[in-house]
Amino acid sequence: MANTIWPLFDLRVTTPRLELRYIDDALAFELADLAAQGIHDPAVMPFGIAWTDAEPEQLRHNVVQYYWRTRGDLTAAAWDLNLAAIVNDEVVGVAGIHTADFAIRRLFTTGSWLGRAHQGKGYGKELRQAALHLGFAGFGAVAAKTGAFSDNPASLGVTRSLGYQPDGIDIRVRRGLAASIEHFRLDRADWEARLRRDDITITGLEPCLPLLGLA
Repeated sequence: MANTIWPLFDLRVTTPRLELRYIDDALAFELADLAAQGIHDPAVMPFGIAWTDAEPEQLRHNVVQYYWRTRGDLTAAAWDLNLAAIVNDEVVGVAGIHTADFAIRRLFTTGSWLGRAHQGKGYGKELRQAALHLGFAGFGAVAAKTGAFSDNPASLGVTRSLGYQPDGIDIRVRRGLAASIEHFRLDRADWEARLRRDDITITGLEPCLPLLGLA
C-alpha cells in the first residue's frame, strides 16, 4: 500500500555498474552513516552549504532529516529527487535531480556525492550518466545544468568529460569567504548525440509521473 501512495519508492535507474534508488528511510539511515564516515578532506568544502562541517552524530541526524524534508516538500511544481547509488548491494553515494516548474521549463539540475571510500572508481561519472538518463529519457528534459567550485577538480572533470558547455561563473560565500563556482549546461541534442546509452534502464517511472506534474 505504501508504494501505491508514494510510488517513488519503486523508482530505479540501473546501469551495468550501479543502481539508483529513490531514498526510503532504510537508505536514508545508511547514507547518514556513510556521510558521517567522510565525503571529503575537512580542509576543503565542495558544497555550497557546508553541511558536512557538522559533528558525526549531528550530521547523521541532519542527513536523515533532509531526506524526510525533501520528500515532504515535493510538489508537482518543485521537486528534489534524491536517489541512493548502490553497488553490489552497498550504498556508495547519492545522485540528485532538482527542478522547479519542470512541466513548463523542462530544465533540471544535478548534484551528487560519494563516500570517500568509493571515490576514484568511476562511480561519479556513472551515477551522473544515470541521473541524466532519468532526466532526459525518463522525464523528457530539454537541458540539464550543474555546477562546481573552481577548486573541485573531481566534479569539474566529470562534467567536462561528459561534454557540458560552460554557462557562466558566479561568486558564492563559502565558510565565510568568497569562492567562484563554475556553471555548465548540457542540451538534449548533445546528450542524444554523445551520451545516450542503451544499457541504462528505468523501472517504476510511470506511476511517479502524476506526483511530478508529468501525467
